[in-house]
Amino acid sequence: MSPVFAGAVLAGGASRRMGRDKALVSGPDGRPLALVGVDALRAAGAEEIVVVGGDEVALRALGLPWIADLHPGEGPLGGIVTAFAHTTAELVVVLACDMPGVGPRVPAALVEALVAAPDAGVAVALVGEREQPLTACWRRSSALGPLRAAFDAGERAPRHVLPGLEVVRVGGLPSLQLVDVDSPDDLRRYAEPLLRPPTDEQDDP
Repeated sequence: MSPVFAGAVLAGGASRRMGRDKALVSGPDGRPLALVGVDALRAAGAEEIVVVGGDEVALRALGLPWIADLHPGEGPLGGIVTAFAHTTAELVVVLACDMPGVGPRVPAALVEALVAAPDAGVAVALVGEREQPLTACWRRSSALGPLRAAFDAGERAPRHVLPGLEVVRVGGLPSLQLVDVDSPDDLRRYAEPLLRPPTDEQDDP
C-alpha cells in the first residue's frame, strides 16, 4: 500500500531576480513552473495538493488548487505552516515553484525516505552536500510544532528549523530535477541543453 501524503507548491515569493512571477513563467516544455510542481506531486500520488500564495486569479485560471498564504510576504516558513493548515495528511511534501525539471521521482523518494525513518521529522533533498528544505517531506506530528514555534519566534527560513529535528538527507536524486531558477539567465542556462538539437553522436546507440 502506498503511503498517504499531501503536497504543496509554494508560489508566494517576490520573484525579484526573475522580474516577473516565477510561478507563472513557462519552463522549456511550455508548462508554467507552478504546474510543473503540481504535476510532479500528482504523478507521485499525492492525495491532497495545494498551491500556497501567489497570483490567485492566474493560478486558478490554470486549474491549480490555490490557497491564500496565511502569512503573505513573510517567507517560505510561513508558506509551509500554511500548507499544513490546509491539508490533513501526516506527511506533506513541499516544493518551491521554481524547479522546471522536477518530476514524480523526487517527491516519491522523499516520502519513501521519511516513511523508512519513523523518528525523523523531515526528509530533505541534497544538492551536493547542501540541504534543500524547500524540496522536502515534513512529518506533521514531529515537525509542525517546531515550524510554528520558529515562525512565531521570528524565523522565516525553514533551514533554521532543521537543527531541532531528526533529518533524513536524500541524495542520489536526478540533478536536473533539483535545479531551481531564480532569474531569466538561470532559466536560459537550464533550457539550452534541453532544447539543443541532438548531434549525430548523441543519436548513435
